[in-house]
Amino acid sequence: MATKVARTGIAREKGWLYYLDKQGDVSRAQMARGGGRAPKGRPQRVAKVGVEREDGFLYFIDKDGDVARTKMARPGSRRRAKTTRRKKAPARRKATARRKTTARRPARKKPARKKATARRKTTARRPARKKPARKKAARKTARRSTARRSTARRKPARRRR
Repeated sequence: MATKVARTGIAREKGWLYYLDKQGDVSRAQMARGGGRAPKGRPQRVAKVGVEREDGFLYFIDKDGDVARTKMARPGSRRRAKTTRRKKAPARRKATARRKTTARRPARKKPARKKATARRKTTARRPARKKPARKKAARKTARRSTARRSTARRKPARRRR
């Protein structure tokens, strides 16, 4: 839950972003997409408050236009709390009888790879050149000729008696 730090009662205007600046004062900056084309300018100081910030808190301007703060939700905070508890009171283990274990054999080594057969030395090849693109007219004639070939290859249809 947020707690109010300073009462300023700022009335917000559309197209402006209100925030607490480095000096602890309330400032506003023109939003990039808020209410038409934004004139490029420096942020404006709306109210001089002089709030001193504390670590671990998020400061913002609430609905009423007052400066408020809330504790930051840090990821892993639950996990850290549990580990600190464990560190404070280390649990002592009872001395248990260890089982006798049989001696293990060492793991087998993988067989060595076969040596690659000697390859012929080749001279550095130049990359193959691309064929120039055919013109549209040449493409059309090529299509026609393939169409003619395919019709010539067809078997004549069987006649029914």
